[in-house]
Amino acid sequence: MDNKKVWFITGASKGLGLELAKKLLAEGVKVAATSRSEEALVKVLGNSSESFLPLEMDLVDEKSVKNAIDKTINHFKTIDVLVNNAGYGLLGALEELTDAESRKNYEVNVFGLLNVIRNTMPILRANKTGHIFNISSVGGYYGEFPGWGIYCSTKFAVAGLTESLAAEVKTFGVHATIVYPGYFRTDFLKDSSLLLPENPIADYKEVRQSESTHKDDINENQPGDPVKLAEALIQVSEDQNPPLHLFLGEDAYNMANQKIASVQNELGQWKEVSISTAF
Repeated sequence: MDNKKVWFITGASKGLGLELAKKLLAEGVKVAATSRSEEALVKVLGNSSESFLPLEMDLVDEKSVKNAIDKTINHFKTIDVLVNNAGYGLLGALEELTDAESRKNYEVNVFGLLNVIRNTMPILRANKTGHIFNISSVGGYYGEFPGWGIYCSTKFAVAGLTESLAAEVKTFGVHATIVYPGYFRTDFLKDSSLLLPENPIADYKEVRQSESTHKDDINENQPGDPVKLAEALIQVSEDQNPPLHLFLGEDAYNMANQKIASVQNELGQWKEVSISTAF
């Protein structure tokens, strides 16, 4: 592992962000970690030091984001690897989620991520090197889950903007990778990270079933190990030709292949209609 690199990780007080920060710090790598609460970071990762900088940051406040990045540059002089991990889940049918509930999920999962990229890219661009990991979800590639439409769409957005980002920054020697995790045993399905609709509609029985399944059965029984996910990100960060699309977890791998096969099948079935639209 290259312990001379400086990593900037959002959402590092729990889950993947926490495991990644722990792993890096144990290997002597410099880490700037953000959360909505600096106290929460200090509690799980320790006080500020030569190798660790805990930062309180509000993703949806660009001034707060810029301030955190400025503090990182003052402390470590640079940023080499950015991990956009912060975000939260929202489980509700499209009809029952209010405009405010849906927009808030986008504010954090998409526009918050863009705030971080916008304020970090000048550093990576000047350095002519760097790697950006944007944490999407397998739900950002395969979206056929009742009740997850808004959340999945935020993660589809993350995937789409990262594809463009990779093309834009390639000329500067900067890599971008979309990470599509499947189910990993983190706090994601707990009340602190997964919100439900304020006004549920009883008719959506499949959505209510999804809620109970995720809360009662899948939570704390996810097959993925977040420590191994962190190790995978570190491995990819050291590769000279890292992937644009990185599916992590056997479930994510299988769902991706299932969608690819489905799209290929529909392309074949509807080819004549598809190509019949030219002048």
